[in-house]
Amino acid sequence: MSASTTPGPGPRPSDGPDLSCRTALVTGAAGGIGRACTLRLATAGARVRAVDLDAEGLTDLVDAAAGLPGQVEAHPLDLTDLDAAERAAAGIDILVNNAGLQLVRPIEDFPPEVFSRVLTVMLEAPFRLVRGALPHMYARGWGRIVNISSVHGLRASPYKSAYVAAKHGLEGLSKVAALEGAAHGVTSNCVNPGYVRTPLVERQIADQAEAHGISPERVVSDVMLADSAVKRLVEPEEVAEAVAYLCGPHASFVTGASLSMDGGWTAH
Repeated sequence: MSASTTPGPGPRPSDGPDLSCRTALVTGAAGGIGRACTLRLATAGARVRAVDLDAEGLTDLVDAAAGLPGQVEAHPLDLTDLDAAERAAAGIDILVNNAGLQLVRPIEDFPPEVFSRVLTVMLEAPFRLVRGALPHMYARGWGRIVNISSVHGLRASPYKSAYVAAKHGLEGLSKVAALEGAAHGVTSNCVNPGYVRTPLVERQIADQAEAHGISPERVVSDVMLADSAVKRLVEPEEVAEAVAYLCGPHASFVTGASLSMDGGWTAH
């Protein structure tokens, strides 16, 4: 649903970090950004624990990863089970906090139970995953925490109170982890994409089209990309490349950062 003919990314270069001795965990791995990150890390040789509620999607992901240098293991998990989330992160070297959900409603109409669930999945669960991962990372003197934030971790939009609150909180958590982890060889960063071509965004397009009484194409061009200089959606594979970079040796001095991939949105 790109609003223009702005070209997308070219072929991914074959080189990249060697993660063959690393164990990673990716949440929300069955689709979208999480799937792309899982496959990218496995391509780099990592053993990846793929965490998601969607067991069928995880099975498809494991099949898609067959033949890659690394290995993908399916871990069906509801991240609202915070104790289980913390246990799942034990023994990992790389943590990619990606799982998310979205509801677009005015604050006065926003269901409190949905607000609570969004904060649990997108802020409390990342905290518990980081908490579970750090002892092993500290013991090894190496670790990478990559939090898939959003341009909404840096900017607010109306009708997204839970999502914006969760992403702003994730930004703060990431910076605290960076400060505490630096002495132990652990980096913590956020990746901040604009609107990515994922099932979550496709559902959001449909919701906004209904709310505004306009076509899905106009939602993309007139609403989502209104503040973006690059007039297209971000591809999941582009986000995965940024994640792979942050996990590699050349990013060892990058920590506490928020890497914008927003087409110039925050340049305004």
